[in-house]
Amino acid sequence: MNPNEKLRVTTRVVRASALYDLFVTLPFATPWTAGLLLDHLRQLHVHLGLPGAMPPDFDPLHLFFVSLFGTIVSLWAAIRIWRPEPAFGAADTVGRAAFSLWMAQALWMGQTYILVPMLVLELGWFFVQGGAILWWSHRHEHARLAEAT
Repeated sequence: MNPNEKLRVTTRVVRASALYDLFVTLPFATPWTAGLLLDHLRQLHVHLGLPGAMPPDFDPLHLFFVSLFGTIVSLWAAIRIWRPEPAFGAADTVGRAAFSLWMAQALWMGQTYILVPMLVLELGWFFVQGGAILWWSHRHEHARLAEAT
């Protein structure tokens, strides 16, 4: 596979992870939609009888901070959809590692198991996108060195 094809595959992975992020985080981008989603997650926790602490009720200040997160991550996803560059994918992969760590820590501290599928998906994208970035960068470096000699 030539370097342009490898770049095309990598940018598709970066764009796909961004589309996933946009789908998942856009509902958190306003206090109204975030409140509704968090209420549904609380009901789901109860309905399924999941282990861990039930998600709490959020007051307006909590929803403000949740909406900041939702807005920033949605904008970051939009940037990666618009320009799915390997460098953006690499930065996002580091963010996925951090998000995964925070979710694992919350589970360790006894929070709701609603986080488990979120953690599995986050780790899945971490490995898929991180693997694509490493694959591209390894091949990109070999191509660059071959051109230099």
